[in-house]
Amino acid sequence: MHDDSARSNQPLAQRRRLITGLATGVAGMAVPGWLAAAGLPSMTAGPFYPSPEYRARQLDWDADLTRVGTGPGRAAGEWLDLVGTVVDRQGRIIDRAEIEIWQCDVHGSYRHPRGAGARVDEAFQGFGSSVADAQGRYRFRTIKPAPYPGRTPHIHVRLRHPSFGEFTSQLFVDGEPANAGDFLFRQMSADEREAAMLRLARAPADAGVKWLAERPLVVPV
Repeated sequence: MHDDSARSNQPLAQRRRLITGLATGVAGMAVPGWLAAAGLPSMTAGPFYPSPEYRARQLDWDADLTRVGTGPGRAAGEWLDLVGTVVDRQGRIIDRAEIEIWQCDVHGSYRHPRGAGARVDEAFQGFGSSVADAQGRYRFRTIKPAPYPGRTPHIHVRLRHPSFGEFTSQLFVDGEPANAGDFLFRQMSADEREAAMLRLARAPADAGVKWLAERPLVVPV
């Protein structure tokens, strides 16, 4: 479990400045040429996508999934800053795309009436939403993906924009042994796996999280 009780007392504005700085650093990087090879694989939302009715009953759906509202608790697990840009297959920036992510907590439970197991981390938001900026940059703070029965660790992602409508996919952890046995992972081509891969790097000591992942979200348009 990641212990960050001192950081949790920082003013919200200070935490947001740190988050913005992380995303700004990523946006200055060139988009790799291999991105034109394949976009994210198209996938369904799955059975645990939070319905609008269910989300309406919750307190918080912002880009920080490690805290629910202004509650004092912080999510169990290894915290992760997920940052990058939204681009098309030619590497061109897509600005102001709406982005949603959702995933299970460390106990394998989703924030969903049918996805909750015997244990639920009430401090984990489970679902987050954000809008990429004018340079296509996005940022989420969440936890390192955890497994649940029958699936390898993953993060669901859904994007919306007038240029392509709505698109849903999943992100997988590079080097995760359970990937090889996951039925969806096995169906993807090598290029699609590359486009959906999260490569985790150890965060600096002052980042407030254990992991950083830079992931361009390549929409296949």
